[in-house]
Amino acid sequence: MIGATAGGAALYQAMTTLGHAQESTYQGPVKLDGDPKGAKVLILGAGLAGMVAALELRAAGYTVEVLEFREKAGGRCWTLRGGDSYTELGGFKQDVGFAEGNYFNPGPWRIPYHHHAVLDYCKRLGVKLEPFIQKNHNALLHSTKAFDGKPQRFRDIATDYRGQTSELLAKAANQGKLDEMVSQEDKEMLLESLRIYGVLDKDYAYVKSEHTSDYRGYQKWPGGGSGAAPIPSDPIDPSQILQSRLWQWLDDAESAEHQQTIFQPVGGMDMIAQAFEREIKDLIRFNAKVTAINQDDNGVTVTYEDTGGQGGTQEAKADWCLCTIPFSILGQIENNLSGEMKGIIDSMYYAGSVKFGLEFNRRFWEEDERIYGGISYTDLPIALISYPSGDYFSTGKGVLLGGYSWGATAYQFNALSPEERIKKAVEYGAMIHPQYKDEFSNGVSVAWHRVPWVLGCYGIWKDKEADYEKATKIDGRILMAGEHISYLPAWQEGALLSGLDAISRLHNRVING
Repeated sequence: MIGATAGGAALYQAMTTLGHAQESTYQGPVKLDGDPKGAKVLILGAGLAGMVAALELRAAGYTVEVLEFREKAGGRCWTLRGGDSYTELGGFKQDVGFAEGNYFNPGPWRIPYHHHAVLDYCKRLGVKLEPFIQKNHNALLHSTKAFDGKPQRFRDIATDYRGQTSELLAKAANQGKLDEMVSQEDKEMLLESLRIYGVLDKDYAYVKSEHTSDYRGYQKWPGGGSGAAPIPSDPIDPSQILQSRLWQWLDDAESAEHQQTIFQPVGGMDMIAQAFEREIKDLIRFNAKVTAINQDDNGVTVTYEDTGGQGGTQEAKADWCLCTIPFSILGQIENNLSGEMKGIIDSMYYAGSVKFGLEFNRRFWEEDERIYGGISYTDLPIALISYPSGDYFSTGKGVLLGGYSWGATAYQFNALSPEERIKKAVEYGAMIHPQYKDEFSNGVSVAWHRVPWVLGCYGIWKDKEADYEKATKIDGRILMAGEHISYLPAWQEGALLSGLDAISRLHNRVING
C-alpha cells in the first residue's frame, strides 16, 4: 500500500523502519566448537533454514533427523517445470506444460549481491549463478490512465523526468531561490552537476537535441551509409509525465535489495534447495506431516503421519528440536510450548501474494521489442511483467513472470480458480504486449495463501519490538528458525541466517548447559 501511494523510495524507507530491508550480517562459515557428545536434534522442515542447520549440526558431531511435510526439500525455494504438478488448497490441481528447460519460480526469484550467506553456500555447494536483470531501460512503464493506455519505454520516462526536474532546480538556483541554502561556490557546482546529470543545454534547459537523444533514444537512430543521419526524438511534456505517475516505478531498482548486481541460479531457484538436499538427503524423512510436538525435561517427541508409502502414525524423538515450520502452520499443530510462545505464534499473520508463470510460443519480447531481461511495471492488477534473464536469443517457447500481485489484489486472485487467474493474467498482459493473444501457450499460477505447507508468502509480526527476541529464545528444548525469525522476511538470506543463529545458540546450551 505504501508503494502504491507514495512510490518505491517511500516503500523502501518504510521497510527499513519496519526491519524488512537490511543488509546481511553473515560473517562466514559457522563455528560450532566442542563435543556435543552424541546429542540428537530433530529438525522440523527441510526448507533452507532447516537444511543449513542439519548440514552444520551433523558436521559438528550431532545426530540429526529432519521431518519434511512435502515429497521434496526446499520449502518456498521452489521451482515448477514441465511435467510437474501442484495441488493447492481447495483441491485445484495444475499440471505444468512448459517446454523442456523452461521454468517458473513461485517463491524467491532474486539474490541480492549483499546476501552473503546465500552466495557463500551457493559457492560451497556448487550452485552456478548468473545475473538477474532488475532494471532494463528498454522495458516498459504502463498506466491505464495515461498516454491512452499505451506503454512507454522506461528510458524515455526516466530521462525526461530527470532532465525536467534538473531544469526546474537549475532555474530555481539561477533565480536566487536557493541562496539561503547553498553558498555561491556550491551553487556554481550544483548548476554544473545539474547540466551534466540532467542532460541540459548551456542555458540549463532540457530540450530536443542529439545530446538528450543519446539518453532517451532517437526518433531515427544513427546508421551507416547513405541517409544515415539520426533524427532526435521529442521529449514528453513534463505535465504528462507528472500526471501519469509513471515516475513511481523509476526508483524500484535503486533500493538496496534491488541494486545490481543481483543473481539467480542457472536453471531455477530450487537449484539451491537441490544442492542442500544432495548433502543431507539421508537425514530427511519426506512426506511426514507433523501432528503433535511435545517436550519434557528429557527431550522432545514429535508425532507425524506418513503420507507417503507406509502410511500410519509414527513418532520421532530427540534431545532437542529446531522448528522451522511457518507459524501459520505451527499454530494449528498440537504442542506444549510455553503460553508466551504460543501467543506469539498465534499473533503472526502471513502476507498474501500471487505469481503467474506464462509460457509463450516464442520470445516475442526479444524478437519484436528488444527487451532482454528486466521488469515492466503497470497499474494493472498483475503489477509487473518480468522477462527471463537467461537463454537470450533462444528459439522456441519462453516463460515470463506474468504478474506478481500483493495485498488486496492478491486476495481477489485467491478467490479465482487457477484457470481463471491465468485467463485474467493473459488479458491484462495483452494490454501491454498485444502478442499475448496469439502467442500464449500455457501457464501456472501460485496464490500463496493457498499453498498447503505455508498458507502465505512470509510472516508479519503483530508487535515485532515486543515479541521478536522472545521468539528466538529456547523454549524448554525447542527453538524456532526460518525467514520469520529474521529481519530479512521473505528472503532466503533471512532463513539461512536464522538457522545458523539458532544452531549457534543451541550448541552453546548443549556444550555449556
